[in-house]
Amino acid sequence: MQALHDFVEMIDGYLWGPWMLGALALTGVFLTIGLRFMPWRKLPQAFKLAVHPSKGPGDISPFQALMTAMAATVGTGNIAGVATAIYFGGPGALFYMWVIALVGMATKYSEAVCAVAYREVDELGNHVGGPMYYIKNGVGAKFPKVALVLAPAFAIFTAFAGFGIGNGVQANSVALALRDTFAVPVEVTGLALMVIVGLVLIGGIRRIADVASALVPTMIVIYLGTGLIILAMNFAAIPSAVALIFSSAFTPVAAEGGFLGATVMLAIRWGFARGIFSNEAGLGSAAIAHAAAKTDDPIHQGLVGMLGTFIDTIIVCTITGLVIITTGAWMSGENGAVLTGTAFGSALPYGGVIVTVCLALFAFSTLLGWSYYGERAVEFLFGVKAIVPYRIVWVLAVPVGAITSLDFVWLLADALNAMMAIPNLIALLILSPAIFAMTKNYWSKN
Repeated sequence: MQALHDFVEMIDGYLWGPWMLGALALTGVFLTIGLRFMPWRKLPQAFKLAVHPSKGPGDISPFQALMTAMAATVGTGNIAGVATAIYFGGPGALFYMWVIALVGMATKYSEAVCAVAYREVDELGNHVGGPMYYIKNGVGAKFPKVALVLAPAFAIFTAFAGFGIGNGVQANSVALALRDTFAVPVEVTGLALMVIVGLVLIGGIRRIADVASALVPTMIVIYLGTGLIILAMNFAAIPSAVALIFSSAFTPVAAEGGFLGATVMLAIRWGFARGIFSNEAGLGSAAIAHAAAKTDDPIHQGLVGMLGTFIDTIIVCTITGLVIITTGAWMSGENGAVLTGTAFGSALPYGGVIVTVCLALFAFSTLLGWSYYGERAVEFLFGVKAIVPYRIVWVLAVPVGAITSLDFVWLLADALNAMMAIPNLIALLILSPAIFAMTKNYWSKN
């Protein structure tokens, strides 16, 4: 077993090495330039479209599609991921999280555009889409043999990754957070999660979207509200914190307190890696949710879709990072969620408890969002007959994840996430002329 663990760890390290981070970043840069920086220029219009009454075919509103995608995206990366980036890369890592998010907006926009443009209606009347469908219907029109390999490959990687990073790891995160803070036995949490998740999944995408639309804004407001209170308390420290972020992005940071020091390359590596882990731009997962949106124009949903990256990283992760830096907790020597909890707890009496509750909510929402991603991947491979068996297995896997040590599962899921990005990035590059043409045509009329 140890030999298998070491092998997967080696593969994971290679898959998430500089070449993958570079591929994700360069694809984002290419799409940003090809779109003439439209994602940055049209951000206000995107927010308006997100709350605009929807029209056109689809199963859920554009806002619900965004919330479903964010349910899967806003998670441990926003709490533990930012802290890990700062722990290994120093405050400058936050700057590179911003960089990868800004170019990632174009990637997420392109994914959502393709999701709607190349989606299908299944036997049950549901609108289904995502990378496997835009590879099949978009890439397949130009390179049928390439699509024949890449489409099922993406679906297989997504289905397996879902049970790891979307199910077991999230259930385990909720169980451990509630055990360590409130002494709730992990078995109790696992069974409770199983029942709740089962009740939600019975209703399919519409019920998942309803729950996500209520849960995601609530948990973000609670988390951001607490973070903003702490920043208001430490208002005088914000200018120096921002200056430290920018200076650390371009010059090495010396060891101080419990901080071991970091080079510029470490800041870049960890900023890019944790930024991508947080917002998932380039992995293609969010496109599966956006394909279900009620819309008559792919560009509309593309604009709404790119908000996920902006809100997740530019807003939520920034608040986390600034709290960690302004409180001085980044020099404590702590890492991950413990570092974020330390930062919040040092400023507010119940700050650590709030972080725990938010971590549990974030992980639960990720569990719901990824259940839909995996369901659509399995449907693509085996048809609608696989949906009910899949849901049963997904629900039964929840308590197992809650009570099991998941170091190996996390490692395997992380590798599968990287493997999802490969066919998705290839597809986006092949379809980029169509994306640019649709975008240009839309703005010439609006």
